[in-house]
Amino acid sequence: MMYVRAKLKLSRFLIGLSICFLLLGVRLVAQDTIPSNPFGVVEGFWLPDTVCELGAGWERIIFDWSQHQPNGPDDWYTLNVDDRWLKAAKDCNREVVAIFKHTPAWATDGTPGAGLPRGLYLPVDDPNNLWARFVRHSAEYYAPRGVKRFIIWNEPDITRDTYGFEFEGSLDDYYQMLKVAYLALKEGNPQAEVLLAGTTYWHDVNAGRRLYLDRLLERITSDPEAAAHNDYFDVASLHIYFRTETVYDIVRQTRQLLDKYGLKDKRIWINEMNAGPTDDPLWPVVRPQYQINLEQQAAFIVQAAALGLAGGAERIAVYKFFDWNLPPGDESFGLLRADGSRRPAFDAWAMVIKQFKDVKQAKVAQTEHTEAVQLTLADESFLYVMWARTAADVNLTASVSNNQLALMDQYGHNESVVTDGNGQVALTLKGARCDKKDGCAVGGNVQLIDTTQATLHEITSNGTIEIKFE
Repeated sequence: MMYVRAKLKLSRFLIGLSICFLLLGVRLVAQDTIPSNPFGVVEGFWLPDTVCELGAGWERIIFDWSQHQPNGPDDWYTLNVDDRWLKAAKDCNREVVAIFKHTPAWATDGTPGAGLPRGLYLPVDDPNNLWARFVRHSAEYYAPRGVKRFIIWNEPDITRDTYGFEFEGSLDDYYQMLKVAYLALKEGNPQAEVLLAGTTYWHDVNAGRRLYLDRLLERITSDPEAAAHNDYFDVASLHIYFRTETVYDIVRQTRQLLDKYGLKDKRIWINEMNAGPTDDPLWPVVRPQYQINLEQQAAFIVQAAALGLAGGAERIAVYKFFDWNLPPGDESFGLLRADGSRRPAFDAWAMVIKQFKDVKQAKVAQTEHTEAVQLTLADESFLYVMWARTAADVNLTASVSNNQLALMDQYGHNESVVTDGNGQVALTLKGARCDKKDGCAVGGNVQLIDTTQATLHEITSNGTIEIKFE
């Protein structure tokens, strides 16, 4: 995970989209074939009973090369991914997804951890290709333990002169890492799937660079051997933080990039997302940007889940589950604090897992003041997820044909419903918390309606606006 400390600047793509949305008043997309429980966490293994109670469908765990093989290529130590963690996840129907990181000092001529593996450009079956040896062995060892999906490194778009830098190779070097990993994983386990490293998006945008993913996809598809090997990956990975409305836009842009290069079969995961709080009375944090309270953190992860699904993400995970071993005052993102106490975001993510489970389609609609996502559930009922985009409260009416609906807050608590004789329910969306520096980074508190079918209208001073999902 990497927090972008520079003030974010919107790309031309996002500016163009915003203008389009203002002109049309609404934006729309449908997402189909969503897994039954696509919602995960990063590193839930620390507290197996608590993460099982949460009900996450998957978790990401670092498979640290330097800890598996600290002294040489014949080492094989697995306590950094304890078999008991894998069993606990399996017993709770939670898939473990691996992320490979950290080059051992003995395996690189560069910086330990971030350096390029020695022998990387040798043939995959050459024993001096140290990266291939480690990856192949990992695939073989972890296949019977239920691990078959592997993320190849982390945030290579962060340049070495920037805080959070984790990979000192060039884009061509990362492509070679990916290519070797794909071939070696398939040798170790033909059922293995490969995920691209998650990227931050904003490091490139703020620096005025073409997106790393765009450049990487161009490199992959320019290789005449790539198509015969599934282009060396199955899933594109994203890391998205702090600003609600960037979630949909970044996912959609990623889909457009994949389609642009003829990679329409590739899926998209959001492997990290959150809005880490600064205004937590039990864990205050000083941060120059994004002053976030506990309600906003909870609201963000619900909004990001809904918008991520609508944008086309197949799976979504919160970074992170538990702030273990975190010094006081350090930037904190956990659903659980370092002392194990639960933030409200824990209950919000539990609500998402329970209520959004078995979603099979997602559509989004946006007006000037309201964001709404319509989730179609497996039983053909609908879940409407709504929030205010600006500081102003929003008054809505929901018309329900059979007078049957449940109204919930962002934590899944039922709220009282008063329906008039025409089957209409009036509700108010609380305005977002906004400031001059960050604007309305996170939308207001989320309201949810669970019903067979509803028609939503936003009430304005000039009349009413129907919120259409088409």
